[in-house]
Amino acid sequence: MLRQFITQVSTVGRRLQLPMMAQSRLASNLDKTEYTTPGEIVDYDDPPHLPVPEYPVRPDEPLETRKQRLLYQSRKRGMLENDLLLSTFVAKHLKDFNAEQTAEYDQLINGVSNDWDIFYWATDTKPTPPKFDTEIMRLLKEHVKNHEKVQRIRQPDL
Repeated sequence: MLRQFITQVSTVGRRLQLPMMAQSRLASNLDKTEYTTPGEIVDYDDPPHLPVPEYPVRPDEPLETRKQRLLYQSRKRGMLENDLLLSTFVAKHLKDFNAEQTAEYDQLINGVSNDWDIFYWATDTKPTPPKFDTEIMRLLKEHVKNHEKVQRIRQPDL
């Protein structure tokens, strides 16, 4: 019985000591240089043994069905930054796209294997490859600049 009480007391003592230790560690580490954003983006090439699957071409897909699919895909990228940028872009522009522009947008968001590439190109962090430097990419870059100063903290309603 006494042994169990001692074990409980020592556990409580350790719980009380941990926040004190963490505070002293944080207080002594006031140098925040390790948390600053690097001056340049370090981007590694994908290893050659990881083949990227080809996105299926859908030549017979009706335009309205394609636009509905792109609306969904623009909202569900798996990366919040692109979810916000692309969903607001689509809400503003997709309804006015013709079949060719819609196909360009489809190729942009589904032909690229890495969503970070789309983000870096749209924000002019990295140069856009000629294959993706289209009218749609230029529209997206203008959208990202946000000249109207619109708050984009959530996706637009459907």
